[in-house]
Amino acid sequence: MTIKGLLFDLDGTLLDRDASLLSFVEDQYERLAELHHVEKQQYVEAFLHLDQRGYVWKDKVYQQLIESFHLPLSWEYLLEDYVEGFQHHCIGFPNLHELLQLLKNNDLKLGMITNGFDRFQMNNIEALGIKEYFDAILISEREGLRKPDPAIFERALKKLNVMAEETIFVGDHPIHDVAASRAVGMQGWWKEDRVAKNKVACDYVIQDLLDVYKYLETGATKAIKPSDTR
Repeated sequence: MTIKGLLFDLDGTLLDRDASLLSFVEDQYERLAELHHVEKQQYVEAFLHLDQRGYVWKDKVYQQLIESFHLPLSWEYLLEDYVEGFQHHCIGFPNLHELLQLLKNNDLKLGMITNGFDRFQMNNIEALGIKEYFDAILISEREGLRKPDPAIFERALKKLNVMAEETIFVGDHPIHDVAASRAVGMQGWWKEDRVAKNKVACDYVIQDLLDVYKYLETGATKAIKPSDTR
């Protein structure tokens, strides 16, 4: 069946979260003099360790940092600084805009499903300059659903007006993105995680974002017009 729609995860798929977070944490340390009685490398490493690659929300991260380092700041202040400041450090993966423009040029419906807080994630999407490419953006807080719940995938399909079997989901999480999308009948394409140690059951492995276009253009799944040129 011809592919009509693509759904994307955000963090770790379109947004290089690791690079973005490192940039923010280093900047936060430099800006806030109250942090300077802790060595910069020690603060950064502790933050990244506690963050657990985004699976621990920052209220808990900052509470632990304050307790460990006896920081003279409230966790509420640090959290608000993060919520407002992270957007200024958002780094997209290479070829992000080129891929999305190529897909739109081929009249494909584009959607995004991301877990997280509405205000925070929308700030990041807008900071990347990619909001206008998408026909539907579903953020877990706003939707009242989180991946890997099949209902949020089904809601996205309905918003795009496409069927599961004519849709691809591209994401970096083996369970929340790839397995969950395949469970509702989509193709699940894995955006390879730089620290992943195990192979992931998926339809395709994406290393560079332009691999998505390449597979659509030349692979078994056809969605690209033969006349299209870059």
